Amino acid sequence: MSSHSEHEAVSTGATVQPPLAHDVGGEELPGVIAPPPLIYLGGLAVGFGLDALLGSPSVPGAVAWPVGVALMVAGGALARSFFRAFAHAGTPVSPYSTPTKLVTTGAYRLSRNPGYLGMALAYAGIAVVAGALWALAPLVVVLALIDRGVIVREERFLERNFGEDYLRYRRRTRRWL
Repeated sequence: MSSHSEHEAVSTGATVQPPLAHDVGGEELPGVIAPPPLIYLGGLAVGFGLDALLGSPSVPGAVAWPVGVALMVAGGALARSFFRAFAHAGTPVSPYSTPTKLVTTGAYRLSRNPGYLGMALAYAGIAVVAGALWALAPLVVVLALIDRGVIVREERFLERNFGEDYLRYRRRTRRWL
């Protein structure tokens, strides 16, 4: 039987899983690639850079403002519900802290990732209100990074820590919507 270091990927069947990270106390953590808000902000910055270089077609204010504001409000509402659900459960929000409870209430009844969905909606709203349509292009890459570099790792961690409770939740609740 071969052993692997904590820095090697762990193979489970046909897929290779990234290793779990450990904090200074030795507790397992999800090992996300970066703080999710920074991933979204980085994509938005790249998008605004693209827009400055390439320019966007003009979006009439009568369209940009209501659509963009609606996206930002929806994103903000999801983000707020995400924070409230974690606070109510008394478990940390940060992917760099060990959760103490599995949160399945509030927006988590509809999506396993309302915070990330909220950030995506707010990102899109900001781009639309700013009339920077090129800022939407990197959102595809951002969502792939969030999905593969954050969510998949968090889900593996949650399965390991909450077992059958998490598996039941995962079966009944969609990842995004």
